[in-house]
Parts: sequence; C-alpha cells; structure tokens
Amino acid sequence: MLVTVLFLSLLASDPGPSVTEIMARVAANQTRDATLRKQFTYEQRVHVQTRHTNGKLARDETAEYLVFPDPDPKGPGRKLTSISGRYWKNGRYIEFHGTTAPEPNSLDEGLVQSFRDDMSDGDSFPLTADEQKTYRFELLGEQDVHGRKAWRIGFGPSDKKDIDWTGEALIDQQDFQPVNIYTKLSRRIPFAIRTLLGTDLPGIGYNLDYQRIDDSVWLPSSYGAEFTLRLFFLLNREINVSMESSGFRRTKTTP
Repeated sequence: MLVTVLFLSLLASDPGPSVTEIMARVAANQTRDATLRKQFTYEQRVHVQTRHTNGKLARDETAEYLVFPDPDPKGPGRKLTSISGRYWKNGRYIEFHGTTAPEPNSLDEGLVQSFRDDMSDGDSFPLTADEQKTYRFELLGEQDVHGRKAWRIGFGPSDKKDIDWTGEALIDQQDFQPVNIYTKLSRRIPFAIRTLLGTDLPGIGYNLDYQRIDDSVWLPSSYGAEFTLRLFFLLNREINVSMESSGFRRTKTTP
C-alpha cells in the first residue's frame, strides 16, 4: 500500500518536459520529416478570393493540384490539374474552367497566383531548430484533440520590437508534432512604413491544421487566412485564402 501511494505521489509531482524540451523534440521531428514528407503523393485544393473593400468580389479561383515526390531538395513537386472561377470585367462576371487562368497580366490574377504559389509547401510557422532561435515559447496548458493529449504552446518573437508571428500551437504529446497552429502578426506595421510606402496588412494571420499519416509523420492538411492588403496606394483588397490536402499515400515515383 505504501509503495502504491509513493508511486502515485511521484506521478502527481512529475511536471513533465519543459517547453524548451518539447520544442527541441518538435524541431528534431520537423528536420526528419522534411525528408519523409517528400515520399507522399496527395491532392491539394487551393481557393483564393479577392474583394474590394466595399465587399464586391473581384476574382475567385479554385485550383486543384497533384503534389508528388520530387528529387529537388527545395520541396515536393506540384502539378496543376484544373482551375476554375470567375472574375469581374467590363461590367460583368466571366466564368472560366480549364488548366490555365485567364487575364494573366491583371492585378487581381497576379495577386491570386502569388497566394496559390505560396501554398506549394503549406508549412508556414517556423518549427525547425534554426527557425526557433528567434522565438520565445511558453507552456500554457494541455488540451484533448480527437482523443489525443496535446500541449498548448504560446509563441512570439524573442525581440518584442520585431514584427513576426505570434499565437498558439497545439503539440501532440505522443509524437511531439504540431496538430494546429494559430498565428497573427506580433504588432502592426509601423506608422512610418504605412505612411511612406502605403503598405499595410491589418488583421493578417492564419490557422494551420496537420494530419497524422503514418509512422508519426504529420502533414499540413488545411490552412485558412483572411485579411486586408493595402499596397503602394494602388491596391486595397480583402483577401481570403484556404488550402485543403487529402488522399495522402506513400510513394517513391514521380508522375
């Protein structure tokens, strides 16, 4: 009886790993997964909308991709399989379907394409050891996510004067992998830059979910962001970006 009491007492007093130890394990797994992720093929859907600040739709695109292993060390390969949507021109909306986007030289198409291209990796928040060096982390508590225990980790730039990501990450306690990351800018772009360059990103941030595939490999499965972009006094748009990935399967062949 005394042994049992002592054992339970030890369990109750065990604080578990520190936030530094947790993020070090996450960093090691992210380094490992940079190679493992290239072994998977999956489908990816990217949806981007641009609206004028009065709410009127300027352009709406949904692009379907096949993501596959690629020997290029920069990341996986990605092939556009279809694209559809509509855009405003000459007083009406024009719909399109196919494998190329019309009006390639228009302002909104250039903007939409840049966001579509940014989704090629789907991984945004820095989690590797080198990237973590500029951040501070805080253990906020625990949370159940789909029947699995996760730590809630708060993060922000080490230098509070920096403009960088701040928010929370859910880290799976068994695999030491990110489950969800929510971010926003740590502070607003300085007034001088907003005034002199006419550039601002009010409300920018994103929500990123990961899915456990196999062998403790986790891949980004969904992404969402909605914000305003003001640029060089020429552009003022409400932007909505979302990404969904599905059909993950391990393969070593390139289409």
